[in-house]
Amino acid sequence: MPNTPAAPSPMIPSPAAGHAEGVSNDEFRAAMSRLAAGVVLVTAQEPPLDPDDPEAPGGEDVGMTATAFMSVSLDPPLVLVSLREGSRMDELLDEQPLWAVSVLSESQRHIAGRFAMKGRVSDRLLFQDIPYARGEYTGAPLVRGALATLECRTEQRVTAGDHTLVIGRVLTARVPSADGGPLTYFRGRYRQLG
Repeated sequence: MPNTPAAPSPMIPSPAAGHAEGVSNDEFRAAMSRLAAGVVLVTAQEPPLDPDDPEAPGGEDVGMTATAFMSVSLDPPLVLVSLREGSRMDELLDEQPLWAVSVLSESQRHIAGRFAMKGRVSDRLLFQDIPYARGEYTGAPLVRGALATLECRTEQRVTAGDHTLVIGRVLTARVPSADGGPLTYFRGRYRQLG
């Protein structure tokens, strides 16, 4: 009997079909909002506008609040962040392989909100009154008072629907602060454990 491919199951939509029958964007968003997530600030430094000209202005610091961040591997140490395709951070990390992550504490809700704003002002102004140190390998801002900080180098980029999954090798991992609990995101709001 010749090998013939199995017919696709009528219960599982084909990849081109988008949402499964009966699942709207709002329903999917509502279901996923029930998954509590930690909140991080992803940062990177734009490359200088003209690297050959020492008088040219340097690149700007860029930051983005993320809740889709996770550990991928211990050996080698890898993490993953999901970025909206075409966002400023997605475009920057497509050309700049070095970036950093600050795991925000419950007292840093204002930082998460500031870098999650739509139609926001320049990132330079957003960083203005936030205490941070520069990463030793990446030059990216690492928020002072964060529960943990990581510096990363992109290993792989994977397109997944309307997002890009950026997998980074961890170059440094620090736990500068043991005070307070994590900032979490649940049902569309920043929350504290407890």
